[in-house]
Amino acid sequence: MKRVGVLLLGALPVIAAGVYLAVPDDSADSAGTASSASSSSQATDKSARDDAKDRAEKEREADDALIADLPPGLAAPAKKELAQQLVSSAENSTTKWRTAYGSIEDVGDGDGYTAGIVGFCTGTHDLLMLVERYTEAHPDNGLAKYLPALREVDGSDSHEGLDPGFTATWQAEAELPAFRAAQEEERDRVYFEPAVRLAKLDGLGTLGQFVYYDAMVFHGPDTDAEGFYGLRERAMAKARTPGQGGSEKAYLDTFLDVREQAMRDKRPGIDTSRVDTAQRRFLAAGNMELATPLVWEMYGDTYRVP
Repeated sequence: MKRVGVLLLGALPVIAAGVYLAVPDDSADSAGTASSASSSSQATDKSARDDAKDRAEKEREADDALIADLPPGLAAPAKKELAQQLVSSAENSTTKWRTAYGSIEDVGDGDGYTAGIVGFCTGTHDLLMLVERYTEAHPDNGLAKYLPALREVDGSDSHEGLDPGFTATWQAEAELPAFRAAQEEERDRVYFEPAVRLAKLDGLGTLGQFVYYDAMVFHGPDTDAEGFYGLRERAMAKARTPGQGGSEKAYLDTFLDVREQAMRDKRPGIDTSRVDTAQRRFLAAGNMELATPLVWEMYGDTYRVP
């Protein structure tokens, strides 16, 4: 379903050791010079990383200030609840999203087991991240013993090391308030909060914030062509966001076009109800604030929120 990107930081090569081995034993001055150069290089690299971190923090503070006085939008409690109902209708075929903590099955999409309230997957890293973070807070949880297997199958649809007990263990753990809370926290940290924040920076209202959130859940917060950030870049190349002075409706139409094409490219014949008979319907009606009552269709079923 989606891929949550992992930032891998490569280790710096041990230059000094290579230089030392390449020179004769009596070349102490040369070795000393190489060691000094290596130390200087490492110090420069550290300084550059610190500078980049400082710039990123300042940019984030500036962005926070920019959106601080905006309406809560999708983050308002009632709208956030509505967003979970909409996503759950697509992920679990019910608006009663709190019934899905223990859901788990392999739906045959190549991402292994799909589980929980937003479809965390064993093959797309987000389920692994959830269990790792949950285990940090609750070391003796029932899922902890599957962490080695989850790391091995990450990025694939394999069940090796998970069958036959993983699904039953997930369902049992999902009865615990702590694991339910962990699922909600991970949903917010990885998907909801970044999507809403970026949508506000792009000048989008409540519907646009939901469009970003649903895309983030389905495609994952990746920068590749199929990931959410890749889709956003392609949409911005075709239409200006409201934050850039463009039309909100025109931009969202373009974003949904790009997203739907990406869905079809990945899985020809896929049912695109979550775009066509939900989000496009709200957009066509001009319901930019996701005002209720709300009616939409998902995979042939009709849902209503009064």
